Amino acid sequence: MSTTPAAATARIRDQFGVEATAEAATLTVAVPRERWLALARFARRELGCLYFNWLSAVDWKEQGFEVLCRVENLEAGLVLMMRTRLGAAETHCASVTPVWKGADWMERECYDMFGVVFEGHPDLRRILLSEDWEGHPLRKDYAPDTPHAPYR
Repeated sequence: MSTTPAAATARIRDQFGVEATAEAATLTVAVPRERWLALARFARRELGCLYFNWLSAVDWKEQGFEVLCRVENLEAGLVLMMRTRLGAAETHCASVTPVWKGADWMERECYDMFGVVFEGHPDLRRILLSEDWEGHPLRKDYAPDTPHAPYR
């Protein structure tokens, strides 16, 4: 199984019908939300990306949220940046914790800060803020002057 960037790009194109852009040993691939978990499984099984690096989101306001995840095949030196758009009114995305256990707390942080709900997550609850906190501080529509209970 070849895991060079060129070979991985071709395999992603064949499997998902999308182009992966390559810069050095980093591939960036965007898939529809419905294919997010399939891409994660493909990255682990077929590309050997066993190392989960990080996961986060971006609030593009009117365009909706984008979830990003970086995973790596350390032996081959291959880095895969996975991206998916959730849409303007959508906040649900499949969890990648069944593929990489290390995604657990980062998905919880993403839920806490952005309000992205990861379907299939084993314990999706706030991790940084208290359960009674209202809103999600990293969203563009979050008002910074909203009164909150004092930090405990």
